[in-house]
Amino acid sequence: MRTGEETSGPAASARGGTPGQSRRGPEPAPGAERAGHGGPYDPGVPVTTDGLPPWLGPVARAVDTVEPGQLSAFLPPKSGRGRQSAVLILFGEGATGPELLLMERAGSLRTHAGQPAFPGGSLDPEDGDPAGAGPLRAALREAEEETGLDPAGVQLFGVLPKLYIPVSGFVVTPVVGWWRVPSPVGAVDLAETARVFTVPVADLTDPANRATAVHPSGHLGPAFTVEGALVWGFTAGLIDRLLHFAGWERPWDREKQVPLDWRS
Repeated sequence: MRTGEETSGPAASARGGTPGQSRRGPEPAPGAERAGHGGPYDPGVPVTTDGLPPWLGPVARAVDTVEPGQLSAFLPPKSGRGRQSAVLILFGEGATGPELLLMERAGSLRTHAGQPAFPGGSLDPEDGDPAGAGPLRAALREAEEETGLDPAGVQLFGVLPKLYIPVSGFVVTPVVGWWRVPSPVGAVDLAETARVFTVPVADLTDPANRATAVHPSGHLGPAFTVEGALVWGFTAGLIDRLLHFAGWERPWDREKQVPLDWRS
């Protein structure tokens, strides 16, 4: 059930911004250049809040201030081990208001098969320094390779702290963007991606679509039943925390459980 008729929150205020036409967004205004948690500012990959629609303000502030431990209990090993990777958390504006871009991984993959996720993947050498702009380039490149997204229409406005996925050994940098100029998207390689879809933020905040996922190992985590998919794990955890720290979260029944199986 969609809640686009709410009178407050992101769905109600989405019409306040006007998408721009710049290839990489406008030149950063004084004080708008932000490294966030991703390292030094790189003029080749701008990260700026300049020109964002007003409804994204709470997200930008949350991204800029949230601490690693507030996002996850799983943080990168102090030893430096882990495979460096990045994901793109891309907010756009659809017919019913703000939305997020997601993809569903192919069911034949060795890890996280069939699981909805943000576009993303491992850093390549050409992406550059993992402690600098490397994750920014990787997030945009992987999103283009997986969904056909045109990076020219994306304005990056924040970088979240690096997190860790123990089951796969990935150290993940979540890169947050605004889809200023939407482009057609779809599964580029069906061997890797089953489908690409957008989810209205109003659906993600709807208590009817929220639950607690229960893994056979006993691990509990947030889950969302949206667009015919069960979003859980790392992706659901990030969405849950962003909704919370942006002030968009609505009370929901945490006792409502969705069981997972051992293949998850």
